[in-house]
Amino acid sequence: MNGSTVDFLIVGAGASGMMAAITAAEQGASVAVLEKNGRPGRKLYITGKGRCNVTNDSDAQTCLAQTRTNPKFLYAAMQAFPPSSTIAFFEALGCPLKTERGNRVFPCSDHAADVIDALNNRMRELRIGFFTGTAERLLIENGTLCGIHASRGDFRAGRVLLATGGASYPRTGSTGDGYALARQAGHTIIEPTGSLVPLLCDAPICRAGLALKNVELTLQNESGKTVYAERGELTLTGYGLDGPMALTASTYLGRETGFTAYLDLKPALDEAALDARILRDLKQYQNSPMEAALTSLLPRALIVPVLRAAQIAPTLAANSLTRDGRKRLVQSLKRIALPIQGKRPIEEAIVTAGGVDVREVNPRTMESKLLPGLYFAGELLDLDARTGGFNLQIAWATGHAAGLAAAMQGGSK
Repeated sequence: MNGSTVDFLIVGAGASGMMAAITAAEQGASVAVLEKNGRPGRKLYITGKGRCNVTNDSDAQTCLAQTRTNPKFLYAAMQAFPPSSTIAFFEALGCPLKTERGNRVFPCSDHAADVIDALNNRMRELRIGFFTGTAERLLIENGTLCGIHASRGDFRAGRVLLATGGASYPRTGSTGDGYALARQAGHTIIEPTGSLVPLLCDAPICRAGLALKNVELTLQNESGKTVYAERGELTLTGYGLDGPMALTASTYLGRETGFTAYLDLKPALDEAALDARILRDLKQYQNSPMEAALTSLLPRALIVPVLRAAQIAPTLAANSLTRDGRKRLVQSLKRIALPIQGKRPIEEAIVTAGGVDVREVNPRTMESKLLPGLYFAGELLDLDARTGGFNLQIAWATGHAAGLAAAMQGGSK
């Protein structure tokens, strides 16, 4: 590309970068994409466990409510390109979608590759240039942005979009490259941390190593305020908590400490109903140890940790359990304390919290307020949301806003 100039150069061929490229090209702009991976959309292959949770079939306001960081910044972009626009966009590209539990939207084929193919095919139709290489620095001449210096030479462009992703899942290419480029333009970087990431907890019950369904998790901060509570699925692991509820709970941690999670193993039963159930089991197993008396109530791997949390010896005869002991057992089943030590490394996170400070970015156009012609989109920005397709919707909406603004700035149709 040396010696030639395009209207719009995009660094990063992830969700937001490809959306921006297509949007700008459809408005008549000449567009090129620089991607350090050999193929675009690599991170999309692993989203939604390989099925690609494209978006959430809800309205813009719901998406903003599910955004954990800087939702007000997203108002204009999300209103302009809500989930209904995302759904229409992909179906127009020949990628039919379906809606599942929690309004999560997936390709009907259940294959993320179909989403990526739809984007790639459209980019080819629009003759968008695709180049492999690593962006090393911005080309700024006399205070004016002129393009990117990359590992394979200079790429000249009137406008540049940084859509390099965050620092989660580095094996997909998200290694934080964009932060250095943004700093070159004078931008502030909010320290990146993992979001939608497993939690660290050394409570004995975590060593049970079980996937639980229909349990309730409550997260309280250091002041005892409940910041998150939900019923669903949770996985107890050797290092702590994983599964959908743990990932969502992680978005509430931020960089704070002192959180405690509480696990209700029997949320469908109140304490009185649970006590009555335990009494029936104790009568049935009256001549057995407590370790055997709870086999109908709990998975075997949970029995000893629950009994110990209730200060009940597993070998105690069932007919010897006192009323006070039974009360402690009920309380343990309904509210097991799980002190949270922190989060797993950012490399294991699904998305990155932190990034380019959005106060330095125009929320309608995604253009830098510090360097005209420089744009940002997707995970590079300090934006993150709960699980369920909301983070990809942020990528589509910000990519669309940047692509449209860049094309309009260039005087395209």
